[in-house]
Amino acid sequence: MKKTAIVKFFRRLQAMDPHPRTELEYTNPYTLLVAVVLSAQATDAGVNKATRALFKIADTPQKMLRLGLEKLKEHIKTIGLFNTKAKNVMALSQILVAQHGGQVPHTREDLQALPGVGRKTANVVLNVAYGQPTMAVDTHIFRVSNRTGLARGKDVLAVEQALEKAVPPEFAQHAHHWLILHGRYTCKARKPLCTVCVLRDLCAYPDKTILPE
Repeated sequence: MKKTAIVKFFRRLQAMDPHPRTELEYTNPYTLLVAVVLSAQATDAGVNKATRALFKIADTPQKMLRLGLEKLKEHIKTIGLFNTKAKNVMALSQILVAQHGGQVPHTREDLQALPGVGRKTANVVLNVAYGQPTMAVDTHIFRVSNRTGLARGKDVLAVEQALEKAVPPEFAQHAHHWLILHGRYTCKARKPLCTVCVLRDLCAYPDKTILPE
């Protein structure tokens, strides 16, 4: 996609939602980190339902450690892979207390050293909690970037790197949120809603939904 088209692409998404936010509910960097860890292979809505009560009593790593593994499992048992995720949350909480003074690190390297935290999770925390212009590529962003021709790549890292080159600095802070939301609600996997898509004329997807005559 040409630079002029990319600018139009993001200006249209910006016009629809000037200040996009993650749909995960959180109160501070720690609860954001936990929510993102729990969201792997789960829906944001499902995670929010489980964490509303949890974060009222455990919104710091110290409180989470006092809560304990078994009680944590009770709170998140409706989330897929909850046993493994609970162990990771307890382990990362212990590391935060022991090595980071109970604070969530500001670097990708330190974040990815935490149990259950991969590159995507680290990028979300850096972007949402600390305002860094990272590209947290999930399945939605991977699909939208490749389908539209915005930033093609064979894997998530390739797409992330392509987005970092393609996205103009003025849009970098919110780009990954706009792309996630567009993929979640408009550019859907099986049946993209091309007829109502504001990016239709900029998109390189050859199998667009046909507009009725």
